Amino acid sequence: MDARFLSIEELAEVPSVAVVVDVMRAFTVAAWAFDRGAERIVLAESLDEALALKARHPDWVALKDGPSAPGFDAVNSPGLLRSADLGGRTVVQKTTAGTVGALAVKEASLVLCAGFVVAEATAAVLRARGADGVTFVVTGENGRAEEDLACAQYIARRATGAATDPADYLRRAAGSRAAEELATGVRQGVHPDDVALCLELDRFPFAVVAAPEDSLMVLRPCAVSPGVGDAAN
Repeated sequence: MDARFLSIEELAEVPSVAVVVDVMRAFTVAAWAFDRGAERIVLAESLDEALALKARHPDWVALKDGPSAPGFDAVNSPGLLRSADLGGRTVVQKTTAGTVGALAVKEASLVLCAGFVVAEATAAVLRARGADGVTFVVTGENGRAEEDLACAQYIARRATGAATDPADYLRRAAGSRAAEELATGVRQGVHPDDVALCLELDRFPFAVVAAPEDSLMVLRPCAVSPGVGDAAN
């Protein structure tokens, strides 16, 4: 498999298969939202669009980066979201990097949104797809976010079926700038458990797939059975 690791700004063409990585915290939060019962997640282009969608659909749950704000129901924190009851709800998500990256590749034939919590399920979808080339979009810090790059590289290795020790990849993520900022309170809208939750490898047995629905970019969980797409021993 030919794997490319690009920032959002480096996306010069529409990839066939894209894996958009935001470990801390957009797609960790997305996975938690599905675990808490959300039916789907709608990605908003802007805060204004998120608020407009919420205004048209008062039963939807709108969340954003940073501190709480009028019109929003939640913030982009797995620690704060994990106790929410989202059964059957639609979530509207707008973040600084992850949602931007997914919207940038919305015309790709397959878009997966990933963090460590869905790493193996994401790799299993890629193995089953048998994709020759995969573009990994490293969303944080203009493509330099160590936690996103480490996760992307780990998924790329697992997508080939190669046995891979996750310890070094998780260590890199734990030592990243984002992890430090979350742990030291530089970022707002943070729970003390956020970093640990973002580093829980393969907590969820589903991948997160993004696809256009009625002019919106929508995330849905994709259940993956153990062993699906594994390379032959």
